[in-house]
Amino acid sequence: MDLHQPSGRGALGGALAASTMLLWGFLPHGLALSLAELDPVTITWFRFGVASAVMVLWLGSRGALPRRAALAGGGGWLLLVATAGLAANYLAYLVGLSLTTPANAQVLIQTAPLLLGLGGIFVFGERFTRGQWMAFGVLVGGLVLFFSSQLVELASELARYLRGVEMIGLAAVTWAVYGLAQKQLLRRLGSQQIMLCIYVGCFAVFSAGAAPGRLARLSAVGWGALVFAAFNTLGAYGCFAAALEHWPASRVSAVIALTPLTTLAVGVVGSALLPGYVESEAVAWTSLLGAGLVVAGSMGVSLLGRGA
Repeated sequence: MDLHQPSGRGALGGALAASTMLLWGFLPHGLALSLAELDPVTITWFRFGVASAVMVLWLGSRGALPRRAALAGGGGWLLLVATAGLAANYLAYLVGLSLTTPANAQVLIQTAPLLLGLGGIFVFGERFTRGQWMAFGVLVGGLVLFFSSQLVELASELARYLRGVEMIGLAAVTWAVYGLAQKQLLRRLGSQQIMLCIYVGCFAVFSAGAAPGRLARLSAVGWGALVFAAFNTLGAYGCFAAALEHWPASRVSAVIALTPLTTLAVGVVGSALLPGYVESEAVAWTSLLGAGLVVAGSMGVSLLGRGA
C-alpha cells in the first residue's frame, strides 16, 4: 500500500482520526454513568439501535442504502467478521469498564490500535521503519510500566482489576479484527454503508439479551449519559471509518492512541464541574509515566513512518 497521500486527503484523514480520538476520550465517563443504572447488554443494544435508525434515515434520504450485490464473492463473510468483532468489542469493553476505571480502561485498550497497526503490516502490506519499530518498543514498555504500577496501586482490588484487564484485552483483540475486516470491506462499499450494515447486525445480536423495560426507570442523568453514548457511537465510528479511507490503518491507530490523555483530562475537569458524577482518578506518577510512554510510542509509530 502506498503510504504517500495527497495533502488534502492527508489533512482530512488527520482531522477525522483526531475527532475519533476526542470522542472516544469522552466516552468512558458517559458509559460509567450509564453502568450505574443499566446492564452492559441493554446499553449496547440501545447504542446500536439509535445508530441504526439514524443511519437508515440518513442514507435512505440520499438513496445511498447498501446493495446486497456489493457483498458478493466473500463480502458477506467479511461483514459477518466485522459485525461479530465490533459486537464483542462493545460488550467486552463495557464489562471491563465496570471492573476498573475509565483511565485504566482507556490506557489498556491502546493494545487495540497497536494490534490494528500490526494487522495493517501483515494484511495490507504496510511497512514500519526502524524508527517506528523503536517507537513500538516504547509503547509496549509504557503499557508494561502502567500495568505493573496499577497492580500495586489497586492491590486491595487485585482480582477485580485483573478480570477487568482480561475483558479489556478481549475488547482490544476483537476491535482489531473488526478494523481489519472493515478496511477490506471498503473495497466494496462506502464507509457509511458498511457502518449501517454493522450497526444493524450488532443491534440484532444484542436484541435477544436486552431489557428495554429498564429504560423506563432511568433518571435524567442516566438518560443523558445513555443518549450521549449512543450518538458518540455515530460520531466516533463514522469518523473512524472515513479516516481509514484517507490514511493507512497504522497512522489512524497512532492518533487514536492519544485517547487516554483526553480521558484523564475529562476526569480532572469533569470532577471539578460535576462532582459526584465524574470522578478524577488517583493515578500514581509511575502510571502517568507509563501512559505518557504509550502515547509517545504511538505518536512515534505515526511520525517516524515513510512519508509521515
